[in-house]
Amino acid sequence: MKKPAIPLKSHSMEKNDFFVHEKALCESNSIGKDTRIWAFAHIMKDVVIGEDCNIGSHVFVESGVKIGNRVTVKNGISIWDGITIEDDVFLGPNCVLTNDLLPRSKGYTENIKTLIKKGSSIGANATILCGITISEYSMIGAGSVVTKSVAPFSLVMGNPAKFRYFISLKGKRLEFDKDNITVDSENNKYIIRTDGVVRLEI
Repeated sequence: MKKPAIPLKSHSMEKNDFFVHEKALCESNSIGKDTRIWAFAHIMKDVVIGEDCNIGSHVFVESGVKIGNRVTVKNGISIWDGITIEDDVFLGPNCVLTNDLLPRSKGYTENIKTLIKKGSSIGANATILCGITISEYSMIGAGSVVTKSVAPFSLVMGNPAKFRYFISLKGKRLEFDKDNITVDSENNKYIIRTDGVVRLEI
C-alpha cells in the first residue's frame, strides 16, 4: 500500500522543506530536506540531521550529534554527543545509546565516541555500550546488550550480544559454499574474509 503523502512544514523555523511537529522542539539549523520530526522530540542546537529521516516521538538528540540520510529513529530514544549515525540506519523503539563508561552524577568524564555505520539496524530495547563500531548492514537483536564492535553483515543477539550468523543486505541469513562465497536472492554476492563479510560487485 502506498504511504500517504506527508505535508512538509515547519512550526519552529522559516524553512519549509522539512517537517517539525508543533509539539516538538527543534533548535538545530541543519535539518535535511524531507526529514520529519514528530511530537515531543527535542533536537538541540548544533545537531546535523540528513535528508529524508524520520525522528519519532519522545526522541532527544544532544548537541554535536551527526545523523546521515534516510535514518529511522523510533520512539523513546536518546542520542548523545559522541555518537555518529551514518546513512540508512534503523534504531528500534527505546534502544539505549551511551557515551560514558564511568558515569557519575554531576561529574564529567571522557566523552567516548560510537559509530553506527551505513545500513545497520538496532532492535527494540537493545543497549549499545560506547566506544564501539556497529558495522555496515549488521543487525542487533531486540533486547541485546552490545559490549564490543560488530562486524559487517553480522547478526548478534543476547546479553552480552554474541555473533549468530551472517546476513544479507535485506537481513536474511546467508549460507556460504566451501569457498566462503554466496549469492542472495537479489543477486548480491558476498565473501567471508578475515575482517568479516564483504559484498562483491557482480
